[in-house]
Amino acid sequence: MGKVITVSPLGKTWVLDLDGTVVKHNGYKLDGRDALLPGAKDFLDNIRSEDMVVFITSRTEEQRVMTEAFLRENGIRYDAIVYGAPYGERILVNDRKPSGLATAIAVNTDRDKFMDAEFEVDMEL
Repeated sequence: MGKVITVSPLGKTWVLDLDGTVVKHNGYKLDGRDALLPGAKDFLDNIRSEDMVVFITSRTEEQRVMTEAFLRENGIRYDAIVYGAPYGERILVNDRKPSGLATAIAVNTDRDKFMDAEFEVDMEL
């Protein structure tokens, strides 16, 4: 087991990169099709239905149909996909709740290895 990240029971917005994070980096170019990274499907399937899932990718609009067909075929639920993101850092900025709850969390992974972190809910947050 990897790092344990404690979160509140509140609804979440999951913002995930696609290539190298959820699917093999450039798999659709190198292998002719995308492939989910080990552990990605199980993790995504266990995101609560009331949570929002947003994918961000450097893929262009030309890859939209192929990308969304792959996600649909694999039963991957999402609320939005942002295409054409720059190749550099993805920076998340959010306010801290008056209770002190930090509302921005970032996890960096090694390329082509799904996140080695576990999220546990603390009902006291």
